Amino acid sequence: MQKRVCYCFNYTVSDIEADVRKHRRSTIEERIIKEKKEGACACATRNPSGR
Repeated sequence: MQKRVCYCFNYTVSDIEADVRKHRRSTIEERIIKEKKEGACACATRNPSGR
C-alpha cells in the first residue's frame, strides 16, 4: 500500500517520484494548486486529519 500524500487528488509518494523522473521536478504541487483554485478541493472531508 502506497503512502498517500494528497487525499483530495489521491497522489502517493510513488506518483511524486515518477513525476520527478519524468519532468526532473515534481509538477504535482502546481496541479494541486490549480485544482484548488478551481474549487476542486475536499481536504476537510477526504483527509483524515482534516487538512
